[in-house]
Amino acid sequence: MAVASRILIVGPAWVGDMVMAQALYKLLKQREPDCIIDVLAPAWSLPLLARMPEVRKGIEVPLGHGEFGLASRYRLGKQLRSEHYDRAIVIPRSLKAALIPFFAKAKQRSGYRGEMRFGLINDMRSLDKVILSKTVERYLALGMKSAESLPPATIPTPKLTTDRGNISQLLERLSLGSEGAVALLPGAEYGPAKQWPIEYWVELAQRLREVGHQVWILGSQKDHTNAQQIIQLAGEPEGMVNLCGRTELVDAVDLLSLCAIAVSNDSGLMHVAAAVDIPVVGIYGSSTPDYTPPLSKGAAVVYHNLDCSPCFKRQCPYGHYRCLREILPEQVYATISKQMQIKGNS
Repeated sequence: MAVASRILIVGPAWVGDMVMAQALYKLLKQREPDCIIDVLAPAWSLPLLARMPEVRKGIEVPLGHGEFGLASRYRLGKQLRSEHYDRAIVIPRSLKAALIPFFAKAKQRSGYRGEMRFGLINDMRSLDKVILSKTVERYLALGMKSAESLPPATIPTPKLTTDRGNISQLLERLSLGSEGAVALLPGAEYGPAKQWPIEYWVELAQRLREVGHQVWILGSQKDHTNAQQIIQLAGEPEGMVNLCGRTELVDAVDLLSLCAIAVSNDSGLMHVAAAVDIPVVGIYGSSTPDYTPPLSKGAAVVYHNLDCSPCFKRQCPYGHYRCLREILPEQVYATISKQMQIKGNS
């Protein structure tokens, strides 16, 4: 009887990337249903990983973002030797990301050529950014055998589980009256070049309330002030709720699963919304849906593909933010209406 392989994955550091990485975990399970998958990840992502049935456990990397921490990585790697991992997949391309699997003595350690980490990675892959144009394709390709050059044509769709008990508690604690709200996700951790203008969110929220939609604004504590500004500028109508900073990430997973549709900047929560199988409208400015699209059949994107985009900058190099400012609220509203009609007819 064959023994199930044990796989250690070094996960990415951003919310959206962590959600997209579930496609890799699903691929590995499709190819070997009995394999065991553990994921090295930042502490904030462990509850999110717990919503991915393919993952046996998330293992916290006890270091801050960008911190090298050689001694800490050695100690954790040494502790993991007892797991006898057959394979490690190192998604980040940094040297430090490859250390723990090396110290854990994982037999095969796959990763893309990046910082000088020869020896740490013993299954070094070349990254062809033309062929593997999407982030998720790059993740999937690492899950293929060395001799296989391309990921499968069909990309496994991330699917996060929800917690009905937590949903009931959230509805009561936050005094949320009903399901079927429109979720607005105006934040973007990366920077203002991904953030649709506040006044456009205000106009969109007003139109949604005029036709009777409840509006929930979700995000982190950093987004609370902007969300409150949207509500105030919209005239503080009944039926608009600022949930930014009032929920944990997994709470957002559960609340988004109740929504009729989510409207989002290109952000981590956009990918969360797509992974709970609700319609999504993604607004792209400095980034491009060719690189990080929402992985859902019910997703639509609004992107003008100007000559200067995508620039992938945190702030507009020219100061005009045309890539976002030329996406008008009526266009986004029309896309919302179309997606909700498609959902209603499906």
